Amino acid sequence: MDDFLELCQLRQRCRGFSEQLVEHDKLVQCVEAGRLTHSGCNAQPWSFVVVENQDMVSQIALCGQQLKQNSWLGTAKAFIIVLEEHAVLSPVISCFLDSQYYAKGDLGAATAYICLEAAAQGLGSCIIGVYDRKKISELLNIPAEKQFGSVIALGYPSNDIIRQKKRKAFEDIVRFV
Repeated sequence: MDDFLELCQLRQRCRGFSEQLVEHDKLVQCVEAGRLTHSGCNAQPWSFVVVENQDMVSQIALCGQQLKQNSWLGTAKAFIIVLEEHAVLSPVISCFLDSQYYAKGDLGAATAYICLEAAAQGLGSCIIGVYDRKKISELLNIPAEKQFGSVIALGYPSNDIIRQKKRKAFEDIVRFV
């Protein structure tokens, strides 16, 4: 992608994936984009679990299908789970801030970078909002106390339709002073 705004237009939530499996190297690139994300005080409060084994992908998909609207999750070909890690700050800064002060925003940024990299590679992605965290933790041996940043479904889109984004008008949300 030569134009970042074009990439932002291209990236959309994908709720239906084709049968084509996602290549391992593309998943590595997505995680690398997340790893390279900026973070407050360079704390890098994240780790990533990449689920590409198709049996495990199917089990993770079931963990997000509690609502009928998520029935499409069964078409996902991979998942990336962003986990919150303990942020380590320098002693000078940690005197003033809780070590997790920036973590939630950092995890959101890492998730956005992963999704944008996926779009740049022709992959579709969807950040899952409803899922059985306890069951996913059990399946992937994630400690129960570990906080989830996000669960991202990935695959090649089942169609190439780019939907028109419905956003508030620029002039309604921006003020220059």
